[in-house]
Amino acid sequence: MDRNVIVCSCEDTMPLDTGAISRGCPQANVSTARHLCRTQTDHFLSVIADGGAVTVACTQEAPLFDELAESVPSAGPITFANIREMAGWSRDAVAAGPKMAALLAMAEVATPATPLTSLTSDGVILIYGCDQRTIEVAELLKDHLDITVMLNGRDPIEPPHVTDFPIVRGTIGAARGHLGAFELTIDGYAQPSPSSREALRFGPPRDGATSRCDIILDVSGGAPLFPAHDLRDGYLRVDPRDPAAVLRAVLKARDLVGTFDKPRYVTFTKELCAHSRSKIVGCRRCLDLCPTGAIVPAGNYVAIDPNICAGCGQCAAACPTGAAAYTLPPADTLIQRLRALLTTFARAGGQTPVVLIHDTAHGDPLIDAIARHGDGLPARVLPVQVNEVTQVGLESIAAAFAYGASQVRFLLRGKARHDTAGLTNTIALAQPILSGLGFTGDRLDIVETDDPFALGETLRTLAPLEPTSKPAQFNAAGPKRDVMRLTLRELHAAAPMPVDVIPLPSDAPFGSVSVNVEGCTLCLACVSACPKGALSDDREQPMLRFTEAACVQCGLCEATCPEKVITLVPQLDFNAFNAPARVIKQEEPFHCIRCDKPFGVKSTIERVAAKLEGRHWMYRGGESQRDVIRMCEDCRVSAVMSQDFNPYGAPDRPPPRTTDDYLRERAEREQKS
Repeated sequence: MDRNVIVCSCEDTMPLDTGAISRGCPQANVSTARHLCRTQTDHFLSVIADGGAVTVACTQEAPLFDELAESVPSAGPITFANIREMAGWSRDAVAAGPKMAALLAMAEVATPATPLTSLTSDGVILIYGCDQRTIEVAELLKDHLDITVMLNGRDPIEPPHVTDFPIVRGTIGAARGHLGAFELTIDGYAQPSPSSREALRFGPPRDGATSRCDIILDVSGGAPLFPAHDLRDGYLRVDPRDPAAVLRAVLKARDLVGTFDKPRYVTFTKELCAHSRSKIVGCRRCLDLCPTGAIVPAGNYVAIDPNICAGCGQCAAACPTGAAAYTLPPADTLIQRLRALLTTFARAGGQTPVVLIHDTAHGDPLIDAIARHGDGLPARVLPVQVNEVTQVGLESIAAAFAYGASQVRFLLRGKARHDTAGLTNTIALAQPILSGLGFTGDRLDIVETDDPFALGETLRTLAPLEPTSKPAQFNAAGPKRDVMRLTLRELHAAAPMPVDVIPLPSDAPFGSVSVNVEGCTLCLACVSACPKGALSDDREQPMLRFTEAACVQCGLCEATCPEKVITLVPQLDFNAFNAPARVIKQEEPFHCIRCDKPFGVKSTIERVAAKLEGRHWMYRGGESQRDVIRMCEDCRVSAVMSQDFNPYGAPDRPPPRTTDDYLRERAEREQKS
């Protein structure tokens, strides 16, 4: 056996279908218990003593099991799976055997280590408020942090008996930064007068002052200083009228001293970025979606500040090239989890599975509440925990349906902490693909609720829809773009009614280009601008080729084309994934009339010569002057330097016009009128 699985009934509070679990996990040695964490710890110790990998179907007592394992030198790796709240504590518990097997299999998928970034705070805090309550907050923190109080109100403030911390007046006009590195621009900045008697008097104000601090505690009650302020590390904003919230913020601020490791949620490969070329902007999907402002333009690429990034993952989900890649977990790891979940569920006898994608902070408490106080999750609803629901991209949705999901639901908060437009866009992109391939019905949707019972009711009223009859078995690994192409191909192969081409919305990352061939001069500016090599040329002859599988619809070719003959065509052509580059336009090269060297495009050279001949002074002379345009760069220089060519034959330039000339002409017109 490859793995030992220990399943506990938790004092017989849930039934265990060991037959279904064994069918779903045929390579595992499945054993059961009813009180594993207390009276049957010897069973746990005997299993881990073998040294193999072990999966324990309990997360509540994971710290205890880890502690016990430290006493067994031969113990192998241990993973934990929650089958109690997710499956066993349910009205459908008797039928939850396939679901338990699926959750156990998903827990076995290893997650790569997440890179980290460090934030350092020395405890320098700015407490920003408007009245005496701000001073009271500062009194709670003065023994723990280096405090400055800034007041933006005009209420009288009683002068302190002892100046334990600075009190200044000012209004924060702009703020940027993060925990350990905030920088504020202050307008109306003024320091107090030490001779203040009845109330603090402040000196003359000045604008544009700069302040730096590690932490900001905002009890002003005004507008937040940052977009998606709840996600900004080191910025604590509370309603000053809520004493309990103020106290929680004070306690949290006290802990924000030292060095903190936060996940580097997104890795960025600038060479893959299709943001701009030659100061022409193409793709800006991530810039439009980032709720915290962590992404900014940086020349031809964008830059992502990992210290500000809060990990919503919308940039990675929307990035068409894979330049921005999520790490918690990577997209291919999430697809491997879906594969283990859905294939095991089907092997154990489960039918019409619904994948419920949820986060830890919001989804776990709701699911726990349903299990403890309600009917629990339905037996066919398979929960998949992610860091942020908005991190899920098209590739994961396609993989879920290819593996046999009948429906997918995303669980969001009733009131989101940040804009979720990225997920909405992803669903809007996936829906025409699913319907175009024959997946009819309500396959994909968002559930927005903070009520666990409303969530349970929504899931129980979902009408069963038939999944694919030929589920895929592929294993995804590699860069996002490659994984996305693979999952879409597998979805096409598993589709009830596959078609070759599906029209997509205008912001889709797949598509073709339509070129007005008659207007194209083969200048190949589009080839130079294309960041992915979808448009290419040929070294031997004038030619424009297009590889649809490489096109990300960034729009740089359309914006760069001087003739404006290129139009984007968003679509998903499944045949294009393996198709070679197709020729859009091809012409004969023009051969130099002196050395026969090929250069330029024949039609272009003839067109330019026809437009200039007889109209430009350089082409009104003899035959030698008219033929210069038909020569290569080397022969052209030789011709110009010869005695037959007169480079000084240009007509005299008109004298420059000055202001006096315009004034004189205007005066003459006025006299005539």
